[in-house]
Amino acid sequence: MTKIFNGRFTAKTNQPFVVFLIGMRINKWWRIDKWLPVSNAMVPMLNTLFTHPEKGFLHAEFFWNLSGPCIIQYWRSFEDLENFAKNPSDPHLEPWKKFNQAVGSNGTVGIWHETYTVNPDQFECVYGNMPKFGLAAATEHVQAVGRRETARLRLGSKQVNQNQVEIKETVQ
Repeated sequence: MTKIFNGRFTAKTNQPFVVFLIGMRINKWWRIDKWLPVSNAMVPMLNTLFTHPEKGFLHAEFFWNLSGPCIIQYWRSFEDLENFAKNPSDPHLEPWKKFNQAVGSNGTVGIWHETYTVNPDQFECVYGNMPKFGLAAATEHVQAVGRRETARLRLGSKQVNQNQVEIKETVQ
């Protein structure tokens, strides 16, 4: 069973990192011959990434929405992510070529990704009564106390305005 960390926690890192969101949209569910190979292609990619951290992959979280899978990935750098995507010996380039040949722009399967580069003190996250999750599982999982107690402080702001102080006093 997954260990739950009671209380409030956050992620700690002094290094820049990349958040990579990737997913697939199944536009025609009855065309399993088109979307199943796309879905199955992710398995060897993720197996490679989880077994070879030297490639720069830090962690991933998996989700399903009504139209297909979504994965949130954390990477050490954009260069590491790009190297994995373009390296012919890694299991991405060949499935990408196959997708373009088999599906292309016929509309049966959609794919998408978004890439964000993040610098230290320019991110904020909090996890209450959760297992290690997301960015905290990819970096260091620490208690949300002191300079990590509020969203503003986690974002690196040294200023706490009077409204925040009043709100905190009211809540306590």
